[in-house]
Amino acid sequence: MNLKDFLLAEMNREVDRSRRALEQVPEGKHDWKPHEKSMAFGYLANMVATIPMWISMQINQNELDIAPKDGPKFEQKQFNTSAEFIEALDKAAAGAREAFEQTTDDHLNTNWQLKAAGNVVAEAPRYEMIQDSLLHLAHHRGQMTVYLRLLGAKVPAIYGPSADDKEFR
Repeated sequence: MNLKDFLLAEMNREVDRSRRALEQVPEGKHDWKPHEKSMAFGYLANMVATIPMWISMQINQNELDIAPKDGPKFEQKQFNTSAEFIEALDKAAAGAREAFEQTTDDHLNTNWQLKAAGNVVAEAPRYEMIQDSLLHLAHHRGQMTVYLRLLGAKVPAIYGPSADDKEFR
């Protein structure tokens, strides 16, 4: 199996797992936090829904400045329903799949840069940055499932059964 097919298969599995978690998002909890230092639930769920978009950027762009000196160029859209989060996930995943279709393993071995205010904060081959994005997705989805539990929502089976979902998936 080549690198791009491996990463695409990995992303598809993580997107399916994320969908199961986003299906459980309760309405009206966008600003809820388990602690004052915690991320707001809606912001966290938005990240889970949109992280596959990062993969499109890592394939199609040479860099991303997350804090450009002339101000942000991207504004996170607020979603309020499970359906809106899932629609965003589907859109982000479709863009990443299209980017994978149009790339090569040679391209995935070229460097990509993450910048903040013009300064390089991370640089590695694209495939490594994509792997990090998939790990980032799993991390924030794990956080989100803790929030779901604290909110009394069902926690889906992700890598195996949960107290609410006994399926092995």
